[in-house]
Amino acid sequence: MTAQREWYEKDYYAVLGVSSEASAKDITKAYRKLARENHPDANPGNAAAEERFKEISAAYDVLSDDEKRREYDEVRRMGPMGMGNMRFTVGGEAGSFEDLFRMFSGGRSRGGRPSTGVSPRRGSDLETQLMLDFEEAALGVTTTVHLTSDDRCQTCSGSGARPGSNVDVCSQCGGRGQVEDNQGFFAFASPCGRCSGRGNVVKDPCGVCRGTGIEKRAREVKVRVPAGIANGQRIRLAGRGEPGRNGGPSGDLFIVCHVSAHELFGRDGDNLTVRIPISFAEAALGADIDVPTLSSDGVTLRIKPGTQSGSRHRVKGRGIETSKGKGDLIVTVDVVVPTTLSDDEKKAIEQLAALASDDPRHKLKRDRK
Repeated sequence: MTAQREWYEKDYYAVLGVSSEASAKDITKAYRKLARENHPDANPGNAAAEERFKEISAAYDVLSDDEKRREYDEVRRMGPMGMGNMRFTVGGEAGSFEDLFRMFSGGRSRGGRPSTGVSPRRGSDLETQLMLDFEEAALGVTTTVHLTSDDRCQTCSGSGARPGSNVDVCSQCGGRGQVEDNQGFFAFASPCGRCSGRGNVVKDPCGVCRGTGIEKRAREVKVRVPAGIANGQRIRLAGRGEPGRNGGPSGDLFIVCHVSAHELFGRDGDNLTVRIPISFAEAALGADIDVPTLSSDGVTLRIKPGTQSGSRHRVKGRGIETSKGKGDLIVTVDVVVPTTLSDDEKKAIEQLAALASDDPRHKLKRDRK
């Protein structure tokens, strides 16, 4: 159980506006809504929104992970006893209340012994939006997303020290990040005041990040969009989120894809849909008609005599291609009725009407006997 002070002090459920019994789906839904509203790209120059976005991301990072959420709930339930910066010693062995909990429950701390120092912390996940044309989403594309976020300082490579200077191990805590106050059976630990719990001291801080090793900057991230991606689908780029702290791994970057509509084509699952107008003569007599596709070459569709308006026709394998296979092209034909007729056209249709033997409304007529 990873006990952290901020877990006890911050109600992550309240941050996301959900109850402690919320499902994983509800948590994700709440996070996405709040992240869109408070994203730095949607609120340029708004420091409050930026801090709110960081808080939302930190809450989601914990509550979206089943193990972290279980540990977080346990820390909150235990109260101050759940905070990992309070430590004890038994027989000269140092440990945290996490270790005490594991000892009485028959478990052991990670690595088989109590941990010391400031533990590495994974960076927060980030989410950004990507607008795609219909054809880009259907055929796949390699593009670039632009975002502004925390990243490792390029000047000092994340060390926090001015280039050419050294980072020294803290002489007060010996690099552990904590100092202990022995009280007989128990020893209470607190973050080292000299190094603020980092375990090292930067004597000559970097002028860009001011010793934090982190700078906020605009980034361009290249992303390969796979063919067939759907509207609202997310792409995960591992390790491209915010950098970790104290040597922890970076978070992930999630890219939400928004696909614009096409003037001609539609989509039904992996099937490509299109509506094609045909003349009355083509519908009545049958015809071969050209149908466009997303590729440069079209297809020829044979219309049978007596084809009805609104009927659907399937062309195998000419739909949306995904990793699972390729969908079909679904063609809906619409019989076009002319709005104006020449005298010759009018006479021809009148002759056709006189020759027609079928009454299209015969089923609607009732026996009036």
